[in-house]
Amino acid sequence: EDSNFYYDLTDLNIEHMKHAIAVITNSEIKVIESYFEEISNDTWLKDFILENLKSSDYPKDIKVEFSRRVGWYAIARVTKPKVIVETGVHNGVGACVLSRALTKNSEEGFHGEYFGTDIDITAGQLFKPPLADFGQILLGDSLESLKNFDRKIDLFINDSDHSAFYEMQEYEVISKKLSPSAIILGDNSHVTDMLSKFSTDNSRNFIFIPEKPKDHWYPGAGIGVSFPKHQTND
Repeated sequence: EDSNFYYDLTDLNIEHMKHAIAVITNSEIKVIESYFEEISNDTWLKDFILENLKSSDYPKDIKVEFSRRVGWYAIARVTKPKVIVETGVHNGVGACVLSRALTKNSEEGFHGEYFGTDIDITAGQLFKPPLADFGQILLGDSLESLKNFDRKIDLFINDSDHSAFYEMQEYEVISKKLSPSAIILGDNSHVTDMLSKFSTDNSRNFIFIPEKPKDHWYPGAGIGVSFPKHQTND
């Protein structure tokens, strides 16, 4: 692995992440725990990603774990977003995790769509049917794709160009496209204060959830979460 490492999180980190998400989404901890268990035991999703990884240049003995994306999944499951936008698709593990959440939501009667943006025409090699039936990848510069996006966004994940300037530009572009209960997840918040500043300037709450990898050399990143001050769950 040389990027986008696939590792598990420590038990303590997962426990803290569950409670943070319960507070952010105004949900019962038991509900959040059920979603963490759901993705942790989702052998179909792991096998789906693993089979597609084996057809790429990744080592054949690679182990698929979702790291902080388990938090993304739980948020997508509990908030039931109609529109998810993720900037920076890369291989598409995040796209698969988020679309898997949409699959489960759809089974419960809550339909949603995923939109990923990336400038790399090879992005999303893992994002294939049936998960790809729940969304699409918009090729081109993320800022341009966001400017042309004409839907209200319920869940936004910033994970593209990791410069602070570009990150803030994304937030500014989507600020008027957010639904009233929209949540923003920043994948760059362990190194910049852009999402916290955006939250302050736009009267939103901000919480950073650190990530602690289990049995892996990478020190971990985290999830920056920006959410309305009066968050409600429909």
